[in-house]
Amino acid sequence: MDPGLRSPLIDLFRRGEAARDVRVLAAKGALASRELDQLALLVLLSDDPDPEIAAAANGTLNILPSEALQAFLVRPEVPAEMRDFFAARGVSVAAPTSSADVVAPSTDDESDEEENTEDDPTVLASLPIVQRMKLASKGTRSQRAQLVRDSNKLVAAAVLSSPKLTESEVEAFAKMANVTEDVLRTIAMNRTWMKNYGVISGLTKNPKTPPGLSMQLVQRLNEKDLKALTTDRNVPEAVRLAAKKFLRKGPKDV
Repeated sequence: MDPGLRSPLIDLFRRGEAARDVRVLAAKGALASRELDQLALLVLLSDDPDPEIAAAANGTLNILPSEALQAFLVRPEVPAEMRDFFAARGVSVAAPTSSADVVAPSTDDESDEEENTEDDPTVLASLPIVQRMKLASKGTRSQRAQLVRDSNKLVAAAVLSSPKLTESEVEAFAKMANVTEDVLRTIAMNRTWMKNYGVISGLTKNPKTPPGLSMQLVQRLNEKDLKALTTDRNVPEAVRLAAKKFLRKGPKDV
């Protein structure tokens, strides 16, 4: 069942790229730190092809406090698909009488004090995946800058799904040559982020960005950046040639 929510983390599960042990954790409500993401994962996994995972997700959904769930579902950020899903399960949507409680269940007692976890890259890399994902979502800016480079797709996706993530951080990520291509592609797929010229410029100049993507972005560069790109030996030759082509045509005045 599609929950109607789009985020790098949810999309990774939607594409079937999450390993089984990670899906089991998500089905038990022990993976995502943000309530909306966690609820979306439960909805998504409720009809997982793996019977054990589907059963676990439905079992977790069945124990959600009904009043808190009803209060949560009227929040404006909750997709209509998610409301329809719960309506089909007999959960009526009523106006909350107070601020919504935390709906998504948790299997641990960790709190926001995780943000104080040591920022040493070696320490972060040694943490279990669930804790790395929680820090990716709720941790500090410096922790996100390290965890976006994590070799595990789920951790990097959790960084890009973090409600604390700022546009300036995304701009910095777009310039990083030590992140995966998946991170750069995810950034390029976000329409809001791609309204930021710094993000566009960073992706185009990043030698790690797939050439096909860079060449699409070249036409959005200003004259100064196009000229610099024509002599930039860090990017593929095809990108330099594309910059020369658009420079002759006349770049946009950004």
